[in-house]
Amino acid sequence: MSTQVTNTFSIEEITGKGQLKEFLELPHRLYANDPHWIAPLTIEQQQRFSAKNPFFQHARWRAWLARRNGRVIGRITAQVDELHLSQHKDSAGYFGMFEAEQDPEVVSALFSAAEDWLRGEGMQVIRGPFNLHINEEIGLLVDGFDTPPYVLMGHALPWYGAAIEDLGYAKAKDLLAYHINPDFEAPRVMRRLADKLSDRIRVRKANRKDLAAEAEVMRDIFNDAWHDNWGFVPLDKDEWQHTVETLIKLMPDDNIQIAELDGEPVAFIVALPNINEAARDLGGKLLPFGWAKLLWRLKVRTPRTARVPLMGVRRRFHHLRLGPTLAFSVIDAVRGPLHQRGVEDVEMGWILEDNDGMRNIIETIGGVAYKRYRVYEKSLRKD
Repeated sequence: MSTQVTNTFSIEEITGKGQLKEFLELPHRLYANDPHWIAPLTIEQQQRFSAKNPFFQHARWRAWLARRNGRVIGRITAQVDELHLSQHKDSAGYFGMFEAEQDPEVVSALFSAAEDWLRGEGMQVIRGPFNLHINEEIGLLVDGFDTPPYVLMGHALPWYGAAIEDLGYAKAKDLLAYHINPDFEAPRVMRRLADKLSDRIRVRKANRKDLAAEAEVMRDIFNDAWHDNWGFVPLDKDEWQHTVETLIKLMPDDNIQIAELDGEPVAFIVALPNINEAARDLGGKLLPFGWAKLLWRLKVRTPRTARVPLMGVRRRFHHLRLGPTLAFSVIDAVRGPLHQRGVEDVEMGWILEDNDGMRNIIETIGGVAYKRYRVYEKSLRKD
């Protein structure tokens, strides 16, 4: 175990289950007085750091705790994702899972630990937060602290952004989350285009009986649709299959819609019930009765909020009128079932701040940006 000691606190590398438990418990104390923070499910957090996580088939990581007088006061991770390096060849590693008490020396020491390890791994740039990679929870909340986060989106203490910037980090990209009412009025032009192509476009719900094939269809569309986007890392087959198998247990088939053009799958959308709404009072614990409460709230009462974390239209349509038409078609297909189940508010995100095409579509149907997340980066070169 690697430990760095200062006059008032120590930075120690996590090597055991006991330290990981402390790592996961820290936010519960830091956000104890924040009415908008929602404790993530402990079992989900444990699985994220399990050796069985498919992410670790192509990534390596380290994590550190800051400790003062025996009490944990901060945490951070660093990751190197070989899929990212293969895609971008930019020698960039990630930081993530940062939380700390408000002490500049502690924050600096935690980031120094992550930076030093990434340098040792040959990285020349550090970027984050990624918890743990770009296809999971990313970005630091910098605007929109007055509402709780939706499922798989983060919350933060308001001073974090300035503290990270004080260490020499600069904005790499901002990501937006949008509110939208599923009972929106479809713009005439979009409805007219969709009707005009109704003989060619077929939108269908996912086939639960052939889930492996459906997951592969969505992965193929996503990897094509997002290929040119900032930070893109292709969805790994094993990771995505595991994700779909987990999520499908929590939602109806029609929360996934796939659009086919002349019989070819070309677009899809996934809408998740907002598990955070259902789990808000559980404190992250599913035992002894949390499981029953969560399942009843998801399956019987059903949440009044949902999130669209994934959506894609094949690249060859991005600059054609067919692109917005296909995007609107899957959005329109999923909003009907959500509205019927009493969903009153949907979050669409994250959306890159410079993705004008998608932002225009969302804003045309009434979406309003209400949260902003920031990804930071810093050079690791020592000139």
